[in-house]
Amino acid sequence: MNVWKQFGYVFQLQFLRSAGHLVFFAIIQIMISLGIVIGFTYLFDNPDPHTVLFLATGAPTIILILTGLVILPQQIASAKVEGYIDFVRTWPVNRAVIMSADTLIWLLITIPGIVLASLCAHFIFHPGYDISWTIIPAMLLTALTSIGVGYGFSYGLPPQGSMALSQVLIFGALMFSPINFPMERLPEWLQALHSVLPLYSMAEVIRASMAASTFAVDAKHYIILTIWAVIGYGGAILVLNRK
Repeated sequence: MNVWKQFGYVFQLQFLRSAGHLVFFAIIQIMISLGIVIGFTYLFDNPDPHTVLFLATGAPTIILILTGLVILPQQIASAKVEGYIDFVRTWPVNRAVIMSADTLIWLLITIPGIVLASLCAHFIFHPGYDISWTIIPAMLLTALTSIGVGYGFSYGLPPQGSMALSQVLIFGALMFSPINFPMERLPEWLQALHSVLPLYSMAEVIRASMAASTFAVDAKHYIILTIWAVIGYGGAILVLNRK
């Protein structure tokens, strides 16, 4: 069986297994994205255009982080407890094919939340989007990094550990990561930490691709995301190949 047939069968199997939850996950993402775009503006008495632009460009990043670093690890943890991951290990299929098919499913469910949040922000607040051609590679690389890192620690850690870590990560992403506000507001030690972690780089590449005339992004952020994506997917495939 060639790789494309393997991919088709695995995608179909994984999609049907998760079909009952996918709509629910998509609705959660839509609610959270709208909460960031609309609800976070209530934190400010009279948010200026720069603040609104940060919130509007930060919402897609939060959706991708939520998908890869929170929802996905929780699903992997449940699958481990149920013994489904042990069943997956018995498949005579390339492990990279399994990762690719799963990744495509998670990518698809992020689309409604990103589109609706961006449209709502555009028509309600007029944040001044200036979409660049880099929007596709920026979104794709951010999504692959988030999903890859999520796979890496959820396969590497015991179920309870990965679920606990996913909660810490979403708390840190919402409150202590320069996604919806400038990096300069954080203390220096936290700025240094974010210079090597992927969350800040995710926000930077997406922000610059959605508001190209306002924000610029350094190529190092693409390199940082690529490194984290390779580490995440590589670690997950190594664990899946373990006897």
